[in-house]
Amino acid sequence: MSTTSPVRVVVADDSALMRNIVTQSLTKAGLEVVGSARDGDEALALCERERPDAMTLDLTMPGLDGLGVLRILRERTDTSIPVVVVSAFSAAHGARAVDALAEGAFDLVSKPTANESLDSFIDALGTKVKQAAASRRKPRAAASSGGAVTAPRPAPWAPRPPAPTPRRSPARSKVARLVVIATSTGGPRALAALVPKLPAPLGVGTLIVQHMPAGFTGSLATRLNGSSALNVIEATGGEAVDPRIALLAPGGMHLRLADDGRTAVLSDEAPIGGLRPRADLLIQDAARIYRDRLLLVVLTGMGNDGLAGAREVRRHGGRILVESEETCTVYGMPRAIVDGGLADEVHDLGRLAEVIASEARA
Repeated sequence: MSTTSPVRVVVADDSALMRNIVTQSLTKAGLEVVGSARDGDEALALCERERPDAMTLDLTMPGLDGLGVLRILRERTDTSIPVVVVSAFSAAHGARAVDALAEGAFDLVSKPTANESLDSFIDALGTKVKQAAASRRKPRAAASSGGAVTAPRPAPWAPRPPAPTPRRSPARSKVARLVVIATSTGGPRALAALVPKLPAPLGVGTLIVQHMPAGFTGSLATRLNGSSALNVIEATGGEAVDPRIALLAPGGMHLRLADDGRTAVLSDEAPIGGLRPRADLLIQDAARIYRDRLLLVVLTGMGNDGLAGAREVRRHGGRILVESEETCTVYGMPRAIVDGGLADEVHDLGRLAEVIASEARA
């Protein structure tokens, strides 16, 4: 019999029905709900008293809202409680959910709608709350007010260049490359630190796969576009690959490339490993078409999406960069690439934009 204590969770939502659904879902997943709150002030008080391993958080609550809770938790130096946002989707809710992820929320689960089964919601919520609780055990580098991230110590497996310049060969690509960025948990925050630092034009073009529920990626694209030189848009299908544009895969659809490699294509084929979009599909398309003119960048994320694609990138002579463990929210997707012996270089998030620009030939 296991003696491991269950993950302790605080639930915050102004709807009594939703608090009950979330509580029952977490209990069914084997977690212990130690308190529920109707607003932000109650949530903070419960966190102070119970010191939970994680919290689920609605964003629209009376008084202190979810974003206010996240900001206060971030400011407190004596507590670090990972938060999974549980949000309904609408244009306003989508924007607020993306803001919450940028404020430091661990992940996002979409509230079930009336015509949806609760099973997928229960599975997603339980998995992400467990992942959030597990993330507390690994210290991460903090982002500065300017968005740069610094690591407190070097990773034992990530060799550092002896000096900032000259960089190891190849320091600059001799041909323009297509840039494909793959990320999952922690990705919105990482993208907010990375994409605004990328120049425009950049290589042949930029394609981004971020695992998010359907409906929320449009808000993410809008947020990134507002602070970036690149024109960041959610792909709708038919867009041209363009050096001045970054296309973001829409939640709930796979982003693919047409056979000529010049046009974005959306596919509603079944999820792979529970994921739609799946980065592997786009990476494999790009590797087949662009071969050594492809630059793959793998950022923070749970699981191993990108690994199968990275094998194709390596087989066709493309380049692969990954984010270092210190600056990842979850060191899953990058670890899979490194452990597979596929990474050409490993860099902290704060340096990746410079390296991408150099290797893509800005």
